[in-house]
Amino acid sequence: MTTAEVEAALAKCQSVIIPFGVMEAHGPHLPLSTDTIQAYDAAKRAAGLTRVFVAPPIPYGYCRSLAGHPGTISVSAETMRRLTADILRSMYAQGFRNFILYCGHASSLQMAALEEGADGILAECEEANVAIVLEYDVLLKRAGKLIETPGDMHAGEIETSRIMAARPELVRQENLPEASGRESARPILVRDLRRYWPTSVLGSPRKASAEKGEQLAQFAAEYLAELVKKLEAFNPH
Repeated sequence: MTTAEVEAALAKCQSVIIPFGVMEAHGPHLPLSTDTIQAYDAAKRAAGLTRVFVAPPIPYGYCRSLAGHPGTISVSAETMRRLTADILRSMYAQGFRNFILYCGHASSLQMAALEEGADGILAECEEANVAIVLEYDVLLKRAGKLIETPGDMHAGEIETSRIMAARPELVRQENLPEASGRESARPILVRDLRRYWPTSVLGSPRKASAEKGEQLAQFAAEYLAELVKKLEAFNPH
C-alpha cells in the first residue's frame, strides 16, 4: 500500500493483524521461515473474509529450544518486548486501535514477551484493544479429527500441511522424515539443546497433505475474521 492508500483506508478501518514468526529449524523438509509463512498466510486469508489491515510479518523471534541447529536465529525476549511495544505505539499514533498479534511460533517464551510488550500499551493508549493469538492453539481447537497424529506440534503433520498449501514449492517432498519426538532434561537447563532434539521434528510429516493444509488455513482465517469483529465491538477497559 502507498501512504495515500493507508490514509484513505484508515478512515474506514482501524484494525490490523500483525503476524509474528521466527527463524528456526523445521526438519530437513521445511524452510526456516515456516512459522512466519503460516502466520502471514492466515492473516492474508482473513483479510479476504473481513476488512482488516495486514502488517508486514515480523520474521525474527525468540527461540531457545532449537538453538544450535544451523539457521536458527533468535533475538532476545527484551528485543521482542520492545519491538512489540514500539510497533503498537507507532501504529496507534497513526490511528490504528484494534491490534491482533498473531504468532506462528509455538513458544511460551515468545508469547510471554508479546504479552509483556503489549501490556504497557494498554496502560499507555486508552483506546487500544489488543489480542494475542497462537496459531497452534487455534488449530488444535478447530481441527478435530482432521489431524491424525496425537501431540503433533513442530514440523509435523500440521505445519507440513500448512506449508504444502501456502507455499508448496518450499516443501522438500523428497526429504519428508519419519515421525519423531524429542527428549527433555527438564527441569535441568542444558547447553547442548540439539543433543535432546536432533531432528527438530515433533510429529508425523508424512501424514501431511495440501488438502489438510487448506482446511487448517481456513480454520485460522475464519477465527481471525471473527476476532476482528469481536475487537471492533469491544469496549476498551
